[in-house]
Amino acid sequence: MPHVAMHHAVEPKKVLLKKIGDISKYEIFNNQVLVAVYVRPELTAGGIILDTKEDEHQSKVGLVIAMGNDACEDATGRWFRGLKRKVAVGDWILFRPSDGWPLLVNKTMCRMLDDTNLKGRVPHPDAIY
Repeated sequence: MPHVAMHHAVEPKKVLLKKIGDISKYEIFNNQVLVAVYVRPELTAGGIILDTKEDEHQSKVGLVIAMGNDACEDATGRWFRGLKRKVAVGDWILFRPSDGWPLLVNKTMCRMLDDTNLKGRVPHPDAIY
């Protein structure tokens, strides 16, 4: 259930993927995960206008857009045991903003995170703020 019902003219995953564009030539190393930061729309479903200008820097939800070959793999079983399924490109994940290296990818705010800095997975980005 979303924290606040937001007005989405287009599904957020489609918006971010279109904005990011083709990154098929990008190679992410080791256990790194590249996440596109979710920025809420300014309008809620109820018509309230929000100030979302800090979301690029303070958002705690992002879309996994690329992963290193070793991301979310752990031979010791310490970090990723018990997951219902492996983290994958296209997942909405939770993270602490200060844990990620902020960078722009095709003019889209992203974070580069160590896989161990992923805190959880949610079905929709509006579930968390």
